[in-house]
Amino acid sequence: MSKDRPDAADANLVIQMYELRREAVMRQSRDAVIGKFLPKSFEELVAITKPDHPMNAAWRQVSTYWEMTYGMVKHGIVHAEYFMESNAEGLLVFVKVEPHLERYRKEISPLAFLNAEFVASNTDRGRKVMEIFRKRFQAQLAAAK
Repeated sequence: MSKDRPDAADANLVIQMYELRREAVMRQSRDAVIGKFLPKSFEELVAITKPDHPMNAAWRQVSTYWEMTYGMVKHGIVHAEYFMESNAEGLLVFVKVEPHLERYRKEISPLAFLNAEFVASNTDRGRKVMEIFRKRFQAQLAAAK
């Protein structure tokens, strides 16, 4: 049920998703998870999923927000390429999980990040953005050593 062309409904949905990202707590959560969280190991990734971790609430808010939005792409609710033109930020979260994804799904959640993986693999924009974000993340990790 993929749309051939974006329409006004797609534009409205993209604007609504942007408005949600502007909410104050969401901005703080995005800053924490996307800007500051640099897991160097599976153990560091898993630590943030624990309720007692200081960034756990931010992690849950950001990761579920992007899974929800990318689910709209996966299920054809919104034009995929149009949506990804302005909503690739969630792939910054996915790129941090990706090196540990197989183990994460085995030990934490078998359904984790399926929608992010879909947009990263099945949209032209997602594939291109992932190339950029993988390099950026590796550079951030190297600089943090």
